[in-house]
Amino acid sequence: MARLQPIVALFAALLLGSGTAHAGQFEQFGDYQVHYSIFPSSFLTAEVASRYGIARSKTVGIVNVSILRQGEQGRLEPVSGQVEGQVVNDVQQRRVLGFRRISEGNAVYYIAEFPFSEGELLTFELQANAPGAPGNMPVRVAQTLMND
Repeated sequence: MARLQPIVALFAALLLGSGTAHAGQFEQFGDYQVHYSIFPSSFLTAEVASRYGIARSKTVGIVNVSILRQGEQGRLEPVSGQVEGQVVNDVQQRRVLGFRRISEGNAVYYIAEFPFSEGELLTFELQANAPGAPGNMPVRVAQTLMND
C-alpha cells in the first residue's frame, strides 16, 4: 500500500488541482471518455514530483489525460492508447507536448509538461486514440494558469 500512496497523491493532485485546474473535465466519444486536468507542477509535493521525474516549478505546467471506456456493467475502465497534442499561447506560439505513459495497477495516465507564464491564456489541442475507439478523439480546451 505504501507504494500506491505517491501515485494516489500525484493523481489526486492532477484531478483535483485547485480552482485554476478544472477537475473532472472530460469529453465523451461514444463509449469512451477522455478525461483531462491542467495545473502548475508546483502543486505537486516534492516527493511525488521526484518519484515521477516531473519538474516542480511555478513556470512548468502539467497536462494529465486518461482514456476510459464504459464497460459491460456500465463502469468506466482505463484504456491504454496514445495521446498527442500541442499548446498554443495567446500570441499563437505553438509547442508540441511530449506525453509519457504512467501506469499503476489498472490506472493509465498520459502526462506532459509545458512552460507557462502566470496569467497567460493557453489553448490545448489534444488528440487521444485507443483500440476500439470511434476514431480520433479530439479535445480542445483553453485555460489560464495561476500559482498560489
